[in-house]
Amino acid sequence: MYETINKEAEKRGISVRRLEKAAGLGNGTISGWKESSPNLDTLERVADALGMNVTTLISRAKKAEKEES
Repeated sequence: MYETINKEAEKRGISVRRLEKAAGLGNGTISGWKESSPNLDTLERVADALGMNVTTLISRAKKAEKEES
């Protein structure tokens, strides 16, 4: 999930830290998703801050995981 969120933030020209702030998350929260998964509420806040639908964000993450396999 982290990689997908990072790519989406880069596309929009914002840093992960700025995205965390926009979503009302603490510093390092998104980076922590390299090792764990966010809950749906938190993921929705990130998707909103990115200006996208949470379903789209999840779909892109799943697609990226399949491509890595």
